[in-house]
Amino acid sequence: MANCASCGKMIESGGIRLGDRLFCDGTCLDKARMVEGAMPTSGRGVANSARQIHSGPCPICQGPGPVDVHDTYWVWSAVVFTRWGTRQQVSCRRCALKSQVGGIAQSAVLGWWGFPWGLVLTPVQIVRNVIAIFTPPRPDEPSARLRAIARDHQGGEE
Repeated sequence: MANCASCGKMIESGGIRLGDRLFCDGTCLDKARMVEGAMPTSGRGVANSARQIHSGPCPICQGPGPVDVHDTYWVWSAVVFTRWGTRQQVSCRRCALKSQVGGIAQSAVLGWWGFPWGLVLTPVQIVRNVIAIFTPPRPDEPSARLRAIARDHQGGEE
C-alpha cells in the first residue's frame, strides 16, 4: 500500500501513476499538476527565494534577520510513556534561542518522569539543545536546510 502524493490518503489498490508518484484519483493528479505549473522551478528562483527569506524579517517576531532554520529538542514523560521530538523553526537567532532554552526547561521539568526512556532521553535532548545553541547556522548565507524549505515551498528543484 502507498500514500497519495497529493493528499496523503492511503491507496489500497489502483491509483494513477505519474512518473515515480502515485495519486489516489484524477482530482489529486490535477491538483498536483496545477501546483507544479504555478510554481517557479528554476534553481535560481529557489536560491533567490532562500536569500529573500534569509535577509528578510523574522516570521515570528518581525525583527531583523538573518533568518534560518533552527531546531529545538524536547521530551516529556508520564510513568511508562515517554514522548520526544524535534521542532524545526524558521526564525531569527533570538527567537531560536528562546525556543531552545524553552526546550531545555521543558525537558528538565517534564522529561524525567518516564521509566526507562525518560531517564535516558532527557539528558540527550538537553545536550542537543545546548549544542544547537552554540552551533547556529552561518549568518552570512542561507543554509542548505533553508534552501530545501524554499524549494519545497515553491515545488521546484534546486
